[in-house]
Amino acid sequence: MNTPDYCSSSTATDSSMAHISNNRRTQTQTKTTTTEESGDAEMWDSLNHNFRQVQTVLDRNRVLIQQVNENHRSRIPDNMIKNVALIQEINGNISKVVSLYSNLSSNFSSNFHQHNPKSDSNDKSESPEA
Repeated sequence: MNTPDYCSSSTATDSSMAHISNNRRTQTQTKTTTTEESGDAEMWDSLNHNFRQVQTVLDRNRVLIQQVNENHRSRIPDNMIKNVALIQEINGNISKVVSLYSNLSSNFSSNFHQHNPKSDSNDKSESPEA
């Protein structure tokens, strides 16, 4: 007389349920990873855009400085007067670069903290008791 093997049936069901659970966990992890990767891609795109803005201003300053040097070497009074405006533009561009780097730093810091949250308990150091 053959008795039904309820254990093997139960094991098969358990195995099937474990497979479904693992599959859902993998899908959730994949969605989280994809979301994080898109967030990371956005962060890097933003940084790249900001660095390009900075580089554009620095390239403009390089051209302006070359023009100031040429005007200075020429010793032509009209060119020396033009240098005043060129130097003022260079000064304004330096302020733009400082502002761009400040924004870049703030954006990077906030993006970093959004992607890497820490609990307050991890940030507190334990002080030795006296």
